[in-house]
Amino acid sequence: MLNKKTFLTIREVNLYIKNLLDGDSLLSHLWIKGEISNLKAHSSGHYYFTLKDASGILKCVMFKSRSQKLKFKPEHGLQVLAAGYISLYERDGQYQLYVEDMIPFGAGALNIAYEQLKERLNKEGLFAQDKKRKIPYLPNYVGIVTSLTSAALKDMISIIKRRSPQTKIIIAPAQVQGEEGVKSICFALDRLYRQPVDVIIIGRGGGSLEELWCFNEENVVRKVSSSPVPIISAVGHETDYTLSDFAADLRAATPSMAAELVVPLRDELRRKTSQYQERVINAVMKIFGQERQRVSYLANRHVLREPLRLLSLFQQEVDNLNHKLINQYRQKLKDEKANICLAANKLDALSPLKTINRGYSISYRLSGEIIKTIEQVQINEEVKVSVSNGQLSCIVKGKRGETI
Repeated sequence: MLNKKTFLTIREVNLYIKNLLDGDSLLSHLWIKGEISNLKAHSSGHYYFTLKDASGILKCVMFKSRSQKLKFKPEHGLQVLAAGYISLYERDGQYQLYVEDMIPFGAGALNIAYEQLKERLNKEGLFAQDKKRKIPYLPNYVGIVTSLTSAALKDMISIIKRRSPQTKIIIAPAQVQGEEGVKSICFALDRLYRQPVDVIIIGRGGGSLEELWCFNEENVVRKVSSSPVPIISAVGHETDYTLSDFAADLRAATPSMAAELVVPLRDELRRKTSQYQERVINAVMKIFGQERQRVSYLANRHVLREPLRLLSLFQQEVDNLNHKLINQYRQKLKDEKANICLAANKLDALSPLKTINRGYSISYRLSGEIIKTIEQVQINEEVKVSVSNGQLSCIVKGKRGETI
C-alpha cells in the first residue's frame, strides 16, 4: 500500500521541472536561430508560433508588451534570431521559449519593416500619384519641421531669405531622431496644420538608417499624407529614401534643395514675369487681329455698304407676311360662313313652320302649352290651332282615343 509521500501530483511535477528550467542560467537568456512556423497573431497582440530547423521544433510565445516594439512584422517562413528564456507552461506540461526580442536573420529588421510597411501603405493608396499636389510658385508663408539647432534649418532659412525676402517662415521645431522623434514630428506637423502656411518642408540632414527611421514610422507617414497643404519631404541625402518621401507631394534630395524648390530666384522670377507679359501681349494682339478681320469682313458685306438694300429685304418679307395673313383670314371667314349656312339649313328643316306648310297644324292650350295628347285638355275647353296662314280659336266638343 503506497503512502501519501510515495507519489507526486502532475502539478507538483510540472512545478518542479519549471523551477529547474527557471533556475538554469543558460536557459534564462539565450538566442535561438530558426524558421517561423504555425504563426498565430492573437487579437490581444500576442504572437504564438514555433521555431523549426532540420533537427526539430520549439514552441514560442511573444507577448504584446514585447511584440509591439518589433521593427518588423513576423511572417511564416522567415528566418529569425529570437532572444528570450525557456520555461514550462504548467497547464500543458510543455516547455517553450518566451521571446523577448527578435530580429530577422540574414537581413536587417529595419529593411524588412520598411518593405512591409511600404507595401501595406501603398495598397491603401497613401503613395498614389494622383493625390500629389503642385507646390505653390510664390508662397507667402513657408512652414518648416526640423531640429531647431540643425545645420539643415540654417541652410533653408538662408536660401529662402536670399531668394525671396518677402516670404515669411514659420518654424515648428521637432526631434528628428530617437525614441521621442515620432511623437515630436507629429506634434510639430499638427501645429503647422493650424497655421496659415502655403507649403511645408519636413526634413533633416543625412544619417544612418536608424537615425532616419522616424520618417519611416507609420504615424509620421500618415501624418504627412494627411497634410492640408502641399508638403515637401527632404530627409537625408540624395540616396536616402524614406516612406515620408513617398507620402509627400514632392521629394527633395536635401533640405537645401527643398528650399530652392519652394521659392524661385529673382532672375528666374524676372524671366517668368517677362514670359507671362509676352504671352499676355501675344494673346491680346491675337484677339485684336481676329476682331479686326471680323470688322473688315462685316464692313465689306453689301448689307452694311447699302443699308437700304437690307431695309428692302425686310420690307419685302413684311409684305409677304401681310399678304399671307389676309389670305388666311379670308379663307377662314369663308369656311365659317359655309358652316353657318349648313347649320341654318339643318335648323330650317326641323322648323315647325315647315311642318305646318305641308298641311299639318299645331294645337295649344291658352297657357301656351302644346297639346300632344287628349289627356291634356278637357271637354268644352278653349284651345288654339295654328295653321299655315294663321290661328283658329276652337272649343273641344269631344275626345277619341283612336290613332290617326
